[in-house]
Amino acid sequence: MKFELLPRIQSPLDLRSLTDQQLVQLADEIREALCNLVQERSAHFASNLGVVELCLALHLVYDFSKDRLIWDTGHQIYPHKLITGRFDRFSTIRTKGGLMGFPNPHESIYDLFMTGHAGSSVSTVLGLKAGDDLMGESGRKSVAVIGDGALPSGVVFEAMNNAAELKKDLLVILNDNEMGICPRVGGLARCLDKARTAPFYNGLKRDVNWLLNKLPVVGKPSRDAIGQFKDALKGFLHGGMLFEELGFRYIGPVDGHDLFGLRSALEMVKEVSGPVLLHVFTQKGHGFEPACEDPVMFHAPPPFARNQNNEVVSVKKTTSRAYTNVMSDAIYDAMHANPKVCVLTAAMCEGNKLGRVRQEFPDRFFDTGICEAHTVAFAGGMAKSGLRPIVNIYSTFLQRSFDHIFQEVALQNLPVTFCLDRGGLAGPDGPTHHGVFDNSYMRIFPNMTVMAPGDELDVGPMLDFALTHTGPTSIRYPKANVEHVDRPECPVELGKAEVWRWGEDGMFVAFGSLFTTCVAAAEKLREEGLDVGVINARFAKPLDRKTIFRAIEETGFVITVEENSVCGGFGAAVLEAANAASVSTNNVKCLGIPDRFIEHGEREELLEDIGLDLENLVATAQAMSDRGTLVE
Repeated sequence: MKFELLPRIQSPLDLRSLTDQQLVQLADEIREALCNLVQERSAHFASNLGVVELCLALHLVYDFSKDRLIWDTGHQIYPHKLITGRFDRFSTIRTKGGLMGFPNPHESIYDLFMTGHAGSSVSTVLGLKAGDDLMGESGRKSVAVIGDGALPSGVVFEAMNNAAELKKDLLVILNDNEMGICPRVGGLARCLDKARTAPFYNGLKRDVNWLLNKLPVVGKPSRDAIGQFKDALKGFLHGGMLFEELGFRYIGPVDGHDLFGLRSALEMVKEVSGPVLLHVFTQKGHGFEPACEDPVMFHAPPPFARNQNNEVVSVKKTTSRAYTNVMSDAIYDAMHANPKVCVLTAAMCEGNKLGRVRQEFPDRFFDTGICEAHTVAFAGGMAKSGLRPIVNIYSTFLQRSFDHIFQEVALQNLPVTFCLDRGGLAGPDGPTHHGVFDNSYMRIFPNMTVMAPGDELDVGPMLDFALTHTGPTSIRYPKANVEHVDRPECPVELGKAEVWRWGEDGMFVAFGSLFTTCVAAAEKLREEGLDVGVINARFAKPLDRKTIFRAIEETGFVITVEENSVCGGFGAAVLEAANAASVSTNNVKCLGIPDRFIEHGEREELLEDIGLDLENLVATAQAMSDRGTLVE
């Protein structure tokens, strides 16, 4: 398809000069741009296809250069980027130095927050509205677009409760496509399902009193009776009663792919005072049949080729195994071996490759939806009952449950095993998804044991150890293909590191999967005449102080290496322990993620940028050897 209209859209105001026919054509061009992108690289796809008309309608009705718009879980931001002056850079999305795959205030005035986690949109939009009113900007409209998968997040209901109290003019658009990344789960999902099978009802357009007047009744119904009947009718017709009771005016459902019907609905609700929820039905993958048929696979698919009929003819697949797959296999084996083992995930069954576990152990598999805090507290209860729960969540998302790790797990010293996927740099997903703080926030909790496999060979034994340990444990692993170092078997024992090779001139002490890079660096240094060894730390807490202190005291230098923030991470733990033991650390350098947010790019590119690739490790060791002191 030739792009005739997209290049002409330099701002959303340009949409208003288009005819209805041109707007339909523009929607087609947006979908074509999305398809072209995913033929080149993996990107969020089905969710973006589903919001094209919604995005156009919003920008036709509102002026978001002044009004406020927050896209919750901003991976569905691509159509918005295409019509806010970024079409010419769209091909760079999710590449180093290119557009971010999430909203980014540094790119455009139309992106207000860098949103990558679910559920916060209602809170931030309410805050914007309250702030605008106090600043004398009460004419600004505020809109949040939130998906049905994110809706169960506890913070959403905290915000709605507050919004009802404040009675601010606020529009929450519920983008209901029956999906998160995976199909939605839970009681709220069933409530929303009622609206899909019920007749249309609009609280503004249809007067329930009209229906009451048509009913044969004896006597004149009281005002209370009319109110009760109205509530019962609305509950029966569409399930919007929940939102009405929370203090929101419920309107809908509305067809999310009827661009002109959507525009009319938005123009109507724009004038309503107080908090409003507009319920919009969309189809994830709309306009590309393969994505409609398999929205899970096409959420963020690998690059694929298609023919003129929009049929997928080939998908680029990798034969490499990722750490996620290895951990999933280890969890599966543990479920077979021990009937007390169960697994919990927060709407990330597919991301964590737990489909086989869900299928074979449905009674011991729990998908809680995007509710990480609840997941952790839930796991604490299960552990207290005598089970061995595994909480399998991305590192970046586990941060949302910080207080419950403290209160319901660590404080109780309960044997919950945390498997932290995407520990480290998450590549093109960028700063919202990099899992670079877990070493720091997990190791501060008393009773917590903090581990990271050095390579593929550590994963299974580490999980087995965790499932027999008497307290809470954390295992973090990266979004990367597995590697392994050939070496004699070394059992996983509490607080014991593995010495791959001792070096007289210096030692790398690696915590996590950069162990394999440290081994490669040590081999290269040895070829150049520098005898550098490597310790696979395995544990950040408790530390193997004996082995690490020996390296500090007996070799020329020690370089700690981790894919975590240097602030409070593994290296900091080494320095703290050495200081407490009065061990000099003048010859110790700590490498890790610097104290800043890391942008998006391929993991290998980012590691090189921050000095954690092979060449930089070699150069750092050479500099340490030459100077014999800490390199500034």
